Amino acid sequence: MKKNIIFLTTLLLAALPAYCALEPIAAFAPGTRILFQGDSITDGNRGRSADPNHILGHGYAFITAARHGAAFAESKLDFMNRGVSGNTVLELEKRWQKDTLDLKPDLLSILIGVNDHTRGVPLDQFEQIYDRLLTDAKTANPKIKLVLCEPFLKPTGKIGEAIVKRQEAVARLAKKHDAALVQFQRVFDEAAKRAPADYWVWDNVHPTYRGHQLMADEWERVVRAFWK
Repeated sequence: MKKNIIFLTTLLLAALPAYCALEPIAAFAPGTRILFQGDSITDGNRGRSADPNHILGHGYAFITAARHGAAFAESKLDFMNRGVSGNTVLELEKRWQKDTLDLKPDLLSILIGVNDHTRGVPLDQFEQIYDRLLTDAKTANPKIKLVLCEPFLKPTGKIGEAIVKRQEAVARLAKKHDAALVQFQRVFDEAAKRAPADYWVWDNVHPTYRGHQLMADEWERVVRAFWK
């Protein structure tokens, strides 16, 4: 009888949804508005209407929002996505007021820089504008929590110095503005040891659904550790 009870209990526990075991993130206080900002990797082909089936796109932002929104429904977390495909920091600056400041986020996550790399936006200009946008966000909300995600490329060996310099610039800004830093390149480099690069990133910059899962996991790990 005892063995049967243990067996049934094991089956029941295995059948519970995975999110039941999800550890809460301290930065996600009840009612927190989390805004994901950036380029096409964040955009994820998101809808531009109020349709709740499409507003978060189909990438790492969606995975994070779905997982925590289901696990902590009582907290009424508000996830938003304003990534725009093709954006550099120059385009981001033009829509910063409407797509960031006016939305009044409590936690702001930014992934920008790969288009600046491919389109040759000067590194000093990239860093100066990015710095100014972060300063504006902190002025609008001195309590805002910032998450800066480094741009990355397909893990096909040693990446070029130019993208490394963008990553270093983002790291400097994270330190200056007391932001959590998510280092995606390392994650993809490690993943490429388990499966070919194409398994994780289908072109040179855009992750597959598997790659987006890696991003969501790393984003959550870093944010959880940064705000303990």
